[in-house]
Amino acid sequence: MAKISKKRKEALAKFDKTKVYALNEAVELVKNITYTKFDSSFDIDVRLGVDPRKANQMVRGIVTLPHGTGKITRVLVLCTPDKEDEAKTAGADHVGLDDYVERIKKGWTDVDVIITMPSVMPKIGALGKILGPRGLMPNPKAGTVTMDIGKAVAEVKAGKIDFKVDKYGIIHSGIGKVNFTSEKLMENVKEIMSTIIKLKPTAAKGTYVKSIYLSSTMSPGVQVDVKSVS
Repeated sequence: MAKISKKRKEALAKFDKTKVYALNEAVELVKNITYTKFDSSFDIDVRLGVDPRKANQMVRGIVTLPHGTGKITRVLVLCTPDKEDEAKTAGADHVGLDDYVERIKKGWTDVDVIITMPSVMPKIGALGKILGPRGLMPNPKAGTVTMDIGKAVAEVKAGKIDFKVDKYGIIHSGIGKVNFTSEKLMENVKEIMSTIIKLKPTAAKGTYVKSIYLSSTMSPGVQVDVKSVS
């Protein structure tokens, strides 16, 4: 059995793990039980009543958080020369095509998001085995395959994230930093939950949102009353 650290024991002693908290209480608790020395991420885990193995119950979406994620997002744009200036002006960290395709083939993936154009996708498709497992493969549904390169880059830099339910029926996403104010964190929570609720598959039966937990890097999870996020 893994040994529980002193700081984790202190964190666990500050709240009741069996209790379901209102959103404002849960946010304050997570901020209070975070004991890392670095600026921890603030995360949400949402368990849904769906069967992700069935295509008509897959939940995937994009959302622009009102206060961003607090994370510096490194963006690579793979585009034709005529779109390079647009990408650079919007704030892309890396812009190019063939040279970056070759670098990726050799194992380079030091970015957080890759944005590209429909006409370039045949070249990107060959990188699927490298980019797919890292969650970096551009996808039209996530807004990362588009002709409007500048807008896509600006949105990602402003806090746009994409999410999807995993094989266990859970959506996990970082939605801020613990040093955000409680008000900003609550607004980010409500924004992503509003989007998730709108994406409820018609094939999903019974309770859609089964549970919501908030946590930070290495902190225990705090359960949130689903009704308090609406």
